[in-house]
Amino acid sequence: MAADSGGAGQPAGATRDAAVEREPLLLEAVVGVGADLELRATLQHLVEAATRLTDARYGALGVVDPDRSEGPRLTELFTVGMDEAARARIGRLPCGDKGLLGVLIRDPRPLRVDDLTADPRSCGMPQDHPPMHSFIGVPVLVRDEVFGNLYLTEKRGGPFTAEDERLIRILAAQAGIAIGNALLFENARQRERWIEGAAAVTTALLSGARSDDPLLVVAEQARLLADAAAGVILQPTEEGGMEIVTASTHGDPAALVGTTITPGSPVLEQLLGGEPVFVGDSATDPRMTTPVSSRFGPSMLLPLQSGGRLIGTLALPRSRGTRGYTPVERQLATQFASQAALALVLADARRGRERLAVFEDRDRIARDLHDLVVQRLFATGMMLESTQRRAGAPEVDTAIGRAVDELESTIQEVRTAIFALQQPPADAPTSLRGKVLKEAAGAAALLGVTPSTQFKGAVDSRVQEPVAGQLLAALRHALAATSRRSAVSEIRVTVDADAQLPDGRPGLRLTVYDDGGGEGTTAASQWPL
Repeated sequence: MAADSGGAGQPAGATRDAAVEREPLLLEAVVGVGADLELRATLQHLVEAATRLTDARYGALGVVDPDRSEGPRLTELFTVGMDEAARARIGRLPCGDKGLLGVLIRDPRPLRVDDLTADPRSCGMPQDHPPMHSFIGVPVLVRDEVFGNLYLTEKRGGPFTAEDERLIRILAAQAGIAIGNALLFENARQRERWIEGAAAVTTALLSGARSDDPLLVVAEQARLLADAAAGVILQPTEEGGMEIVTASTHGDPAALVGTTITPGSPVLEQLLGGEPVFVGDSATDPRMTTPVSSRFGPSMLLPLQSGGRLIGTLALPRSRGTRGYTPVERQLATQFASQAALALVLADARRGRERLAVFEDRDRIARDLHDLVVQRLFATGMMLESTQRRAGAPEVDTAIGRAVDELESTIQEVRTAIFALQQPPADAPTSLRGKVLKEAAGAAALLGVTPSTQFKGAVDSRVQEPVAGQLLAALRHALAATSRRSAVSEIRVTVDADAQLPDGRPGLRLTVYDDGGGEGTTAASQWPL
């Protein structure tokens, strides 16, 4: 009777008996592997079942990423036989492109070796790695594609046999089905999460609820969905590069905001062209040239574009040493970016309509003030002036004169309010009138008194730079001096573009009066026009 070539010289009958004895173990292993729909739990069950089935001391399942540009590499490793401390001493995950691990990746067929140290294809073990001699490796196929490789070493009692190989091949085949089901379940859950996340972003941006930074809403939701270390938004710069304008991260976002991608970067060219960029390791990829890229590992950079318009880029980097993004995660993140870009465009349009509605309302109020209030005040002033000419008593003349002066001052105040209402509500003022009003309003918070502001003449059309800048600087200086005086209850700012200089030339005069210090103080400055 012939001896089994892999049975260490045992009779064939004894080998068959041993195989029969292990059939229940195989059945138990198959059932155990297929009992869980959680992908990571299924993979760990597979390694544990394989080590029990073959009586191996160590076992590992390496997940292969076939989509890497530099070739297939291991992205995750599930192990049995080594605790966390031992794994930490060994260091980072093996690449899988060298030695027997690389052989299995390049040629996914069962591989059995009696002594690793004597095999010329072996590249040795890393420092602090346990000694290993006997080895068996079997590919795990999911729908005819290599999902990963199962590695077993150090069989107790001798090298691995042909029967061990047969059992592991059966287990790997059945595990491929279980892993395929777990992948479908995992992908379905991921799709559900990303769809719900995209809906949450759209709702937050379009529901009318106030959001100080819509871009931060997108970055934070994407970071949570992708299980990333950070979620950042980059926008094009005037120089042709891109700059991080907002960030969501566990650490300090300010450490990322302001980082730029310089013009001419290969990554930038792809992003500006509307193409997503997937990076296996940001710290080592030569395309990643930003100063912060050394902090991160796997990354996705996804263009935010809608209707051919590029709004910016959504970047989702993971920490160094963590698993890379799967093809499904890349697809879902790309779809999320497209939906988020559309939501940002719609939200911006909604805010534009709201600003327009506010502006139109303010314009209506300004027209009503001008057409009703100012005209009535002006008519009342004319009546008082006419009455003053007919009045005889000096005290009556004085009282009417004060009333006329107050009406003229009120008319100036109302006209100033009309002008302020006509300014775009969310924009920085561009005219000199608007800038003067902004300085006066800003000083009110410090002074506790709102300055009254009057304009005489065609201030905006007659006053140009650099005189306008000099006037604003003098106004700030005068208001700062006012803040240092006590008991200030009234401040009057007058900008007169019809003033005449002492030498007779037309000029611009700024007068700032306050009643502080008990006697009142007037600061005046003037410039030729």
